[in-house]
Amino acid sequence: MDFYYFYAGKEFEAYSWLGAHPDHHGTTFRTYAPNARNIYVTGDFNNWQKTPMNRVYDGKFFEVRIANARPMDLYKFQIEQPDGRIVDHCDPYGFSAELRPGWASRIIDLTKYHWHDDKWMRNATTHKDKPMNIYEMHMGSWKKKDDTKEDGWYRYDELAPRLIPYLKENGYNYVEFMPLNEYPSDQSWGYQATGFYAPTSRYGTPDQLRTLIDTLHQNGIGVFLDIVLVHFAVNDYALANYDGTPLYEYPYSDMTKSQWGSNNFMLSRPEVCSFLQSACDFWISQYHFDGLRMDAVGNLLYWQGDVSRGENKAAIDFLKEMNQELRVRHPAIILMAEDSTTYSHDTDPVNKGGLGFDYKWDMGWMNDTLKYFATDPAYRRDIYHKLTFRQSYAGSDHFILPLSHDEVVHGKATIVNKMCDLYEGKFDQARALYLYMYTLPGKKLSFMGNEIGQLREWDEKRQQDWDMLKYPIHDAFHRYMMKLNHIYLENSALWEWDYDNRGFQWIDADKVNECIYAYRRMSSKQTIVFVMNCGALANRYTWRTGAKIKLLLASDEECWHGHTDFSRKENAPLVANGTCTITIPGKSARIYLEY
Repeated sequence: MDFYYFYAGKEFEAYSWLGAHPDHHGTTFRTYAPNARNIYVTGDFNNWQKTPMNRVYDGKFFEVRIANARPMDLYKFQIEQPDGRIVDHCDPYGFSAELRPGWASRIIDLTKYHWHDDKWMRNATTHKDKPMNIYEMHMGSWKKKDDTKEDGWYRYDELAPRLIPYLKENGYNYVEFMPLNEYPSDQSWGYQATGFYAPTSRYGTPDQLRTLIDTLHQNGIGVFLDIVLVHFAVNDYALANYDGTPLYEYPYSDMTKSQWGSNNFMLSRPEVCSFLQSACDFWISQYHFDGLRMDAVGNLLYWQGDVSRGENKAAIDFLKEMNQELRVRHPAIILMAEDSTTYSHDTDPVNKGGLGFDYKWDMGWMNDTLKYFATDPAYRRDIYHKLTFRQSYAGSDHFILPLSHDEVVHGKATIVNKMCDLYEGKFDQARALYLYMYTLPGKKLSFMGNEIGQLREWDEKRQQDWDMLKYPIHDAFHRYMMKLNHIYLENSALWEWDYDNRGFQWIDADKVNECIYAYRRMSSKQTIVFVMNCGALANRYTWRTGAKIKLLLASDEECWHGHTDFSRKENAPLVANGTCTITIPGKSARIYLEY
């Protein structure tokens, strides 16, 4: 570690020196606690008695070497605060921890694992002109060994042979894991962390997580990690008042607490910047994650996430400098911003005034679309342009279209249940919604359970309702989503020019009374036409075409539990005199290949 860089907020490998580092002769412990009087190490290796640490470098770092401290031993730092109180803490740079409710750090040797994903790593790209279909999941509630037990989880490595065939069969080429850092409360889903360098022990060891990622890569599936750089858990054994003073958080009462009750990181402090950007580098370097999705970026851009309070210049500078350096260190890394604000140019390069992200979640599209489909079709003409508005700003950033975990919890209802209709009609509308989503410019993300028409809101304590697939309507919806996913992966018109204005062309964006939308998606190799009728009644629709027409997917087809029999001649498109005419039922959508 470079001390000058650490104090300047430019260090990206602080973890290489700080923390617990074992070798053949014992383990060296180091921590940064500038205001502590004294620090002691206690652990399995000294029967939890105090071993004093020594001040090193400028006196703000503490270090001790313990000969009989070995990998897998538990340990804590006992920190004597300025007021003389002694408080036990886990290691801020600890690489593992014991299972909650315990919180001691665990010594881990990170040098033993041998990777087998060289081919994947050599060929990695940011996928701007390639398909990206992301399956977002919570590790502990996708499937469980025993759903009757709170801790009936699969281990990281046990999940691989179950998850990989599912992702491949269903047409997902990326998986995004909700936070896997260590955290005390299951209900926080990992978003309030205590261990920013420690994979949660709920699902196994660091090397078992590496095995999962390694195996995913060997099967052609990329892996993203959701990471939180805004705030941290308030538990007194973790980062809060680490050396007896607010070392990581703001010292001001109006800035300390976030809207979630956690502590905000003080990003005007260079040591905090070095801590967080080193954590980002750690997950990329040590675990081969292909990308990071950064949570609640709006709370970094504006004070407390409140636009009226103005921009947080220190946090914005932190994001720019971190993203720029991560790109230098890892050229193919994918950096994503979950930013619900209207801050523009998140995905422009830093040297062109942007934040340096590769992608931004399109929260505006998500909110407008879900509100539209929750509205009775009789009134959709009044909000017709909620769906056309998206293309007016689509070129401002490189967007991902998300239907994430946040949309299926806390009384919001699941995606299918949000649809304005009775039971079977909800599935009709959801099929149209997803066809619309997958044909728009932008990469795709959908949360686990969406693909089977989950009706129960997500609960981190229970696995998904896989038994719903025994019901024909859910089975048909699942098969439809599989078909749609594979059509997306296999047709370049749906992704090659996602961020190029050549890739999208409106055919009709003013059929207000009929609630019909039509557009083309193009690539260098093909053209696809999308038509959607969001009204209640069937309509005949005609557009000009100089090509032949082939139906790729219809949300209303009988095999998906729809109501149209495409074996009947009257349901085939009529192509004549340079036009194509179809009859499209209400609450349905179709895509055709023009060739």
